[in-house]
Amino acid sequence: MKKMKWMAVLPLLAVFTACEDFGLSGPQGELSWTLDRGTFTKASAEIPDTNDFILTITDNKGKTLYEGSYGDSPQALQVDPGSYTVSIVSLPFTSPAFARPQYGDEQVVVVNSGQSVNVKLECTLLNAGIRLKVAPDFLTTFPNGVLYLKSANTRLMYSYKETRIAYFKPGEVSVLLYNDGKDETLFTRSIKEREILTISISAPGKAQGSGSIQVALDTSKTWKTDSFVIGGNNSGNGNGGEEQTDAYSVAEAAAHAGESGVWVYGYIVGGDLTANGKQVKTKDISKQTHLAIAARSSITDKASCVAVELPSGKVRDALNLVDHPDLIGQRVYVKGNLVESYFGTTGLKGTNDYVLK
Repeated sequence: MKKMKWMAVLPLLAVFTACEDFGLSGPQGELSWTLDRGTFTKASAEIPDTNDFILTITDNKGKTLYEGSYGDSPQALQVDPGSYTVSIVSLPFTSPAFARPQYGDEQVVVVNSGQSVNVKLECTLLNAGIRLKVAPDFLTTFPNGVLYLKSANTRLMYSYKETRIAYFKPGEVSVLLYNDGKDETLFTRSIKEREILTISISAPGKAQGSGSIQVALDTSKTWKTDSFVIGGNNSGNGNGGEEQTDAYSVAEAAAHAGESGVWVYGYIVGGDLTANGKQVKTKDISKQTHLAIAARSSITDKASCVAVELPSGKVRDALNLVDHPDLIGQRVYVKGNLVESYFGTTGLKGTNDYVLK
């Protein structure tokens, strides 16, 4: 469902080019966006890297201004005054599937002449899930039976040994038993956005194909309000620490200056931080000793980056941009010691490990 937000606006610092150069009726405005690192419905192992979320920006006529990954999106867009729809999803979801939670948000905002609007996207689970716990006696009673989850005209086979969550669009989902050449609807549940149901099924009959079927809803496994830090285990859960899966994002790094032996992740955006003032140099790099990473591959503002020291050895050999200019735009995890200032921005020194994605 679309949400309408009138965002606080700040005067633009930049001087806009004369309107007649663009055929506009007034100065343009600036539209930018950020992902809120708030809470997610619990399903952490299945959440993709937030940099891979699909971002779409359209104007009030339906024209697409940007469509692509969040990590590759520009820092801001110069736009004509008007209303804009900014939406984001973790992945496309058109039919029931295992292990495919879809997170997202959609905001409609108004940009006025000569003003800047920032959209905060607050992602939540858009689909819903069911997990079945099939008791051993069910297989004994129905050795040739097959379980299906059915929504509208689509069905998904559910193996007795399946442990993953099956995701559906919100609505009614039925559990069917196909046995002896016919379907039997065991039960139907209505599931809502952000709801994940765990349902136990047993059939304690003694003879093959006989006996009653018992269904129990495990309310302790119905997740509605469990919290999860945006990004998940695949992109950093904001806890820092010695594991790569606990990496800090570039945005989180500054708040953890002084911590040692932690992972930080981002996109490699350039180097030669001493030679280019407030901007990161993105080509013809001459220094092997460091590089810069950012939350998006399009960022070149040094203040928005983490400067990463590349000590001599395996890390420098693998990551220096003199020998490997093709690494610009690549996502990387690096481990070292966070410092408050290195080349005038947050830094990671003593880098001793890395993982390229």
